[in-house]
Amino acid sequence: MQGRQQIQPKLFYQLNLEQLVPADNFYRGLSQCLDLHFLYPATAEYYGSEGQQSIDPVVFFKMLLVGYLNNINSDRKLIAFCSNCLDVRLFLKYDLDEALPWHSTISRTRQLYGQEVFLKLFREVLRLCVGKGMVRAKRQAVDSAFIKANASMDSLLEKEVVEDASAYVDELEEGSEFKVSSGRKKRVERHHKWKEQAYKDMPGHVDDPKQVDDQGNTIRPKYLSNHTHYSPTDPDAKISTKPGKARQLNYSGQLAVDDAHHVITGACASTAGSRDSENLPQILDQTLENLQGVKLTLDQITADAGYSSGKALRYCQEKGIDAYIPNFGQYKPEREGFVYHADKDEYRCEKPGGKGAVLTFKGIKTDSKGYQKKSYRSSETVCGSCLLREPCCGKATKFKKLEESIDKPYYDRMHQKLAQNPAYTKRISKIRSRTVEPVLGTLVNFLNMRRINSRGMAQANKHVMMAALTYNLKKYLNFSRKKVQPALVALRKGLNPFQTDSTARFSPRYQFLSF
Repeated sequence: MQGRQQIQPKLFYQLNLEQLVPADNFYRGLSQCLDLHFLYPATAEYYGSEGQQSIDPVVFFKMLLVGYLNNINSDRKLIAFCSNCLDVRLFLKYDLDEALPWHSTISRTRQLYGQEVFLKLFREVLRLCVGKGMVRAKRQAVDSAFIKANASMDSLLEKEVVEDASAYVDELEEGSEFKVSSGRKKRVERHHKWKEQAYKDMPGHVDDPKQVDDQGNTIRPKYLSNHTHYSPTDPDAKISTKPGKARQLNYSGQLAVDDAHHVITGACASTAGSRDSENLPQILDQTLENLQGVKLTLDQITADAGYSSGKALRYCQEKGIDAYIPNFGQYKPEREGFVYHADKDEYRCEKPGGKGAVLTFKGIKTDSKGYQKKSYRSSETVCGSCLLREPCCGKATKFKKLEESIDKPYYDRMHQKLAQNPAYTKRISKIRSRTVEPVLGTLVNFLNMRRINSRGMAQANKHVMMAALTYNLKKYLNFSRKKVQPALVALRKGLNPFQTDSTARFSPRYQFLSF
């Protein structure tokens, strides 16, 4: 006989959440392993002694964990999801007939708590992973990914600058005993240069940033730059792009991942308007503190060429960190036909047929991008009559000029280290790519790190740390030590795995080993 199910609501029910949620439920296991009671004293300073009770800090962070575990970016959708799931209600300790907090409470509480509270939670999860043997801290792989900001490109406004920079500087200098720095003048000139390039070939008035096509859509400039535009909605978000992707307002999420079991040991947000090399000290400072808190030390790091800079390499040397960072593409280990002599700080021409010109040090100069370089120049009397002058110096120039970064010794040492053992360098590069890149992909695609639902650098930092600790928490719950087969153990100990002697077979030397 065919059955048909119909529902008839009852007036009273005799059940509870403990009966409805299975014993092996994921959130039951999460409650057993994660003790969040330390959050009460950690957040006590953010509350007064009078007024209505706020949301429970433990409940707030549990809700955030549910959102990141289920890739939910909206606070409204998060509350709706928590209300409809029995296991989540049991995890939050809200009964069937209890109403969950309003979605705006989540937003306000997120802004109320400081970054140090989120960092404490991150370190607590890291401590659990270390206690389970998931972190060895021998090698950390560092990388970053863009995170879309909660601001639209349509909100961009052009920065206000003085139109005539030269007249402005002259006016300030007039009647003053101090000379005004030309730095502002250079910034204004650079602004107008970028502006001219941005509005190039645009229809209509070239200086009008708000142009509309026939369908009413805003026509953006061809090239948008942080030199010329900013977002009043979120000033900390910066215009950035990657090959094959559209320009948008982003933050940069920095990660340091241990290569043993891919546990994240450091996570923070940084500006997307600067190179990764400028953000390396920030992520490594936090990683060092996190590892020191669990009595571990950082031995080695590996990163891609985007983290190569004199500042980054100097930082690693001062901290005693063994860094493997390939030099950026513009680095030249040596100058063809010229040999550097460190004792006299000069270059000498050793080209066949040349006159052996000496390029002496002339001083340190700052280029248009703000980088400091050492300038070396030869004498016109020597190079002017050289037969190789034109192909070496140029058609009209009668002297040779070379410029090197003031941090070239750091680049040279890194170049020599990578060249000494190419096989090990290649292996380190593969370790980096298979360690940190899958972690970033998981965070962006499955753990809610694709887009930030709040604004400001502080909120972005909280967002990255929550996504990272959620990843570590899932790794912790799913981690189990692998056991080696007895035959493999016997081979390692020099025994015969096919021995039939019963005393040898059941010897303690054949016991399982865990790694």
